[in-house]
Amino acid sequence: MKSYKDLDIYNMAFEYAIEVHKVSMKLPKFEIYEQGSQIRRSSKSIKDNIVEGYGRRTYKQDFIKYLIYSHASLLECLSQLEMMDQLYDIPEIKKLKEKYEILGAKIYTFIKYVEKEWR
Repeated sequence: MKSYKDLDIYNMAFEYAIEVHKVSMKLPKFEIYEQGSQIRRSSKSIKDNIVEGYGRRTYKQDFIKYLIYSHASLLECLSQLEMMDQLYDIPEIKKLKEKYEILGAKIYTFIKYVEKEWR
């Protein structure tokens, strides 16, 4: 692994953050700067914490800490998607929720891998 870009969880998080950004711009105008801003920040935080953790990978506990932050941001993003799904008729939201559920499981699995196998 030469870069954080080699991590599937990073690539998925990056792709989904772009999707969330586009979907959030479909919210009603009054929500673009409220809930839209919040979900954009939480989705970008997922990938950013993976990158920051990778940058500290020499220190195993720091790496794990930032992966946990990434997972927490993912849960926040999912919560925002669930709220948006209840409030607005935007078809892409359901698919994004499914994607984030899968990503959450992958991040969790990677955390466990780093805890047990990382040198």
